[in-house]
Amino acid sequence: MRILTYLITLVFLLVACKKEHTFYGHLYDAPAYDFELTSQDGKRVKLSDYLREKKIVLLFFGYTFCPDVCPTALTTMAEVMKNLNEKERERVQVLFISVDPERDTLQQLKSYVPFFYPTFVGLTGSPKEIEKTAREYKAYYRKVEGESKGGYLIDHTATIYLITPDGKIKLLYTPAKQEPKKMAEDIQYLLKSF
Repeated sequence: MRILTYLITLVFLLVACKKEHTFYGHLYDAPAYDFELTSQDGKRVKLSDYLREKKIVLLFFGYTFCPDVCPTALTTMAEVMKNLNEKERERVQVLFISVDPERDTLQQLKSYVPFFYPTFVGLTGSPKEIEKTAREYKAYYRKVEGESKGGYLIDHTATIYLITPDGKIKLLYTPAKQEPKKMAEDIQYLLKSF
């Protein structure tokens, strides 16, 4: 009886001492909209195609003519990938949804997005598809005429969405929270659950 009490106490102490993970990103935990868009390779893909493979998806809305925010976010996500081991990287997919379907052709996306990291995928669609997808994710974007050599800039949300294999937007990384090492720690913790 004394041994049983000792073992129960030991298990209780081990459980109590186990440190819980504190997420670096903003905890959101809402259902993710299962969009269907066209990949840089010309194939129609859905968010659920990636989640079915038990992948965590990092999702970002941007455009290839973006002078600063988009290259910074893509570089950050590339650094996140470098902070993961090979097996973990295989279970993470970065998706870049263009909010500029007028200029972001499939060829433009194919040469731009994987430049940051080879497995990154650019997505586009009709203006209505992009608008609906952005609205479902509460992502903002607006064309600003005459602000650049390309004719216009686009103001847009700079948040990175982390979507888990169960179809939930688990975490949001606003620009102030886009720290690659800490984002990678969140991903490593979540990958153990799926």
